[in-house]
Amino acid sequence: MKRVGNLYETAFTLDALYEAYLAARHQKRAGRACHEFERRLGSNLQALHLELADGSYRPRPYYSFVVKEPKPRTIHAPAFRDLVVQHAIYRVAGPILDRTFIDQSFACRKGLGTHAASDYAQEALRQSPTGSYTLKLDIRKFFYRIDRGILRRLIERRIKDARLVDLMMRFADHGEEKGIPIGSLVSQLYALLYLNPLDHFVKRELGVKHYCRYVDDFVLFGLSRERALECRARIVAFLAGLGLELSKSTIARTTRGLNFVGYRTWAGKRFVRRRALFNFRRSLASWDLPAVASYLGHAKRTHSERVMRSQATAAGLRP
Repeated sequence: MKRVGNLYETAFTLDALYEAYLAARHQKRAGRACHEFERRLGSNLQALHLELADGSYRPRPYYSFVVKEPKPRTIHAPAFRDLVVQHAIYRVAGPILDRTFIDQSFACRKGLGTHAASDYAQEALRQSPTGSYTLKLDIRKFFYRIDRGILRRLIERRIKDARLVDLMMRFADHGEEKGIPIGSLVSQLYALLYLNPLDHFVKRELGVKHYCRYVDDFVLFGLSRERALECRARIVAFLAGLGLELSKSTIARTTRGLNFVGYRTWAGKRFVRRRALFNFRRSLASWDLPAVASYLGHAKRTHSERVMRSQATAAGLRP
């Protein structure tokens, strides 16, 4: 695929920055930082535009905090003005990089997501031969182990505008020797890109017909046990070239179903995980209506949905 250049000026015109601001505002409308930026919107956008044009722009340090659900992670949140710049980058670089991704890479892409990934997984289970196996794998501390030198080379395969690439890499740096910041908008794009070579390796080199990935969790379907062992060994070797290693892997008969993207899925039925049911009931008890609505949305088109809606009705809600 031809590399694309001359993107920097297009990405950071005043009009482009305004559109990026609207996207950032939609994401952070209730935040104080958003309101502060809006108070002097014109001058703030003009200042960003001038800094980006003369090369003096530098992202501010990330604001870091720890979340404990579903497991402890350090989140790095950008300043609102930097979020605007990230949205501007995403608007230009995102479509260029997205064209290289396979259709079965489901995370953080328009029109896809966990429901689409789960739908695909269920259909793949239905099409798997009788007596076949699934191979489910995930990567150990994926975001923390990304090699930024490799990441830059992957970006440069598609984008030849050095100024834009330099700026993109500034957002990848969070003060550690390796890894990219969790919580940054462009990190979602970097995560998709970094494992894109793996997707093509599995589809082209290994020749696996049914395969899907959601961030660092991925599944191969319809394999014999011997083939699953062979694929796992070759994937381990391929990941080593990216500086990555597996956290765990599971080889299981197709009839045992699959635990993937928040669902327990079989060919003929699908349930949300027990942890989601527990959190849903806790949200009902505390009358946390946004959380209740979120869990009901997660349960859509599953066998858990009817039970959860009846529990909500019994609690006095009309979902």
